[in-house]
Amino acid sequence: MARLAASKAREDFSDTLNKVAFAKERVVLHRRGKEVAAVVPIEDLKLLEAIEDRIDLEDARRALAEIKQKGRRPIPWEKIKKDLGL
Repeated sequence: MARLAASKAREDFSDTLNKVAFAKERVVLHRRGKEVAAVVPIEDLKLLEAIEDRIDLEDARRALAEIKQKGRRPIPWEKIKKDLGL
């Protein structure tokens, strides 16, 4: 994985973007030696989002199962929004 100073990435933005988009490189940006951000191919981002969605779904299913196991009923989303003033 490439490591690049944020200032250098700013100067050579099109080169950095091309490396990420076409060569599928991941670039970690740092400032004063501290990693501050990463530029990744869109496929990597989509994969991360899919993993997060799967984890969220598993957590929701686990919470629903726990509620049912305790003999409780879930609170309807409309009631929660109303209670929160949304």
